[in-house]
Amino acid sequence: MLLLLLLLLLLVVVVVVVVVVVVVVVVVVVVEVVVVVVVVVVEVVVVLVEVVVVVVVVVVVVVVVVVVVVVVVVVVVVVVVIVVVVEVVVVVVVVVVVVVVVVVVVVVVAVVVVVMVVDVVVVVVVVVVVVVVVVVVVVVVVVEVVVVVVVVVVVVVVVVVVVVVVVV
Repeated sequence: MLLLLLLLLLLVVVVVVVVVVVVVVVVVVVVEVVVVVVVVVVEVVVVLVEVVVVVVVVVVVVVVVVVVVVVVVVVVVVVVVIVVVVEVVVVVVVVVVVVVVVVVVVVVVAVVVVVMVVDVVVVVVVVVVVVVVVVVVVVVVVVEVVVVVVVVVVVVVVVVVVVVVVVV
């Protein structure tokens, strides 16, 4: 009986040792798997970070190049537009000055012509007025002379008639 108990105890000890060894082996395997997974994940993250850094650098370089090119093109276009606008403004100013000079010359000539015409018209009007006044004066004098002659003739006729009547 004692032997059986010892054997049973030995069996229990062996089973416990086997179970402990199996658990230790499983834990070691699990730890190794976890370590491998962590190492793989870290490597993947490092590779991803390197890829992201390269992509960011490439994007930054491309953006800088594009911005520099766009700024240079815009500056060149603005300078060309400013030069063209200045040339157009100069041409417009020259044309406006020429037009103003021509208008001033035309206005001066027109004023001179109008003054000359007004002078001629004034002279003609004065001559006409003088002629009309002279004609009116002559007509009035002629009318007065005719009236005086008529009055004298009438008086003479009346005197002759009275004398004839008295004599007869």
